[in-house]
Amino acid sequence: MARFCGIVGFVYDEESVPGVFVQKPIERTYYGDAQTIRHDWQQTDTLNDNLNVGHRISVIADEFAYGHFSAMRYVRWMGTNWRIRSAEVQRPRIILTLGGVYNGITPESA
Repeated sequence: MARFCGIVGFVYDEESVPGVFVQKPIERTYYGDAQTIRHDWQQTDTLNDNLNVGHRISVIADEFAYGHFSAMRYVRWMGTNWRIRSAEVQRPRIILTLGGVYNGITPESA
């Protein structure tokens, strides 16, 4: 089992003015284990196939992660932001299953 130290990206709604909500991205560093490492190519009708990973990463969570685990959107691992497909709470850890490449909002793009 490989060790993991990386960024987990959260995106949640924040009220900027009464009745107006904007998406606010935030990144936090977490440590844990990379439990399963696998990938596959998904054939599409477009020019290039999509790369999907089935990595399962178990991070040691803090209170912020427990309170905002539904806002977890991506994990930065091996230089790429990977979309979180599911998050399973097993205290003191949260097990993240990754999917394809994440192209959504990040602190750099906001």
